[in-house]
Amino acid sequence: MDAVSRVYGKGQGAVAALREVSVNIAQGTFTAVMGPSGSGKSTFLHCAAGLDTPTSGTVRLGDTDLTGMDETKLTRLRRQRVGFVFQAFNLISSLTVLENITLPLRLAGARPDKAWLGEIVRRVGLEGRTDRRPAQLSGGQQQRVALARALATRPEVIFGDEPTGALDTMTARDVLTLLRETVDDMGQTVVMVTHDPVAASYADTVLFLADGRIVDVMGAPTSDKIAERMTRLGAWN
Repeated sequence: MDAVSRVYGKGQGAVAALREVSVNIAQGTFTAVMGPSGSGKSTFLHCAAGLDTPTSGTVRLGDTDLTGMDETKLTRLRRQRVGFVFQAFNLISSLTVLENITLPLRLAGARPDKAWLGEIVRRVGLEGRTDRRPAQLSGGQQQRVALARALATRPEVIFGDEPTGALDTMTARDVLTLLRETVDDMGQTVVMVTHDPVAASYADTVLFLADGRIVDVMGAPTSDKIAERMTRLGAWN
């Protein structure tokens, strides 16, 4: 991402959600994005993932420049090269676990790799549950389905938007551990927006946003250091 700005509205009512943000996220790393409400976290994620188009600047995924792409090309890119995990698990209730996991592949007209599917089902702890419907699963299990779905296409990067926001503390820890393992064991790249210092402490690096700008970068984060930095940003009183 190079000098990315995103402005909503025009003239007097224009609001700058991102202001000339430049950042390079290395492959095989886990990055958390934090900041006060209204700091630009979601806009950052949406621009990085090709869900929103910057007003200016460039966004790249590997060697591909997303900035000039039309919606058809962006949709194809998101389907084939990007995985998403959201706070609301976004599963389709009428489909089984396995059908939910393989949905991105089917939409892309690709044939599932059975060995790879078996591997990710095992890794996320859903063996023996692949024929169930989402309503038959706990919240944590549903988020595991969402993570498996994100991994199904072997994406270059997984974007998480508050992926543990709807989970209790213990379940959130399990999902964060799984995300961490996808980075450490599978070489996955993860970028996660979160408001939770404990969740962010699982990352290699934390980016802090305020007023649409990256104001700090923290390596080797701990939840205490993150919370202290967020307090100084005025996120919490």
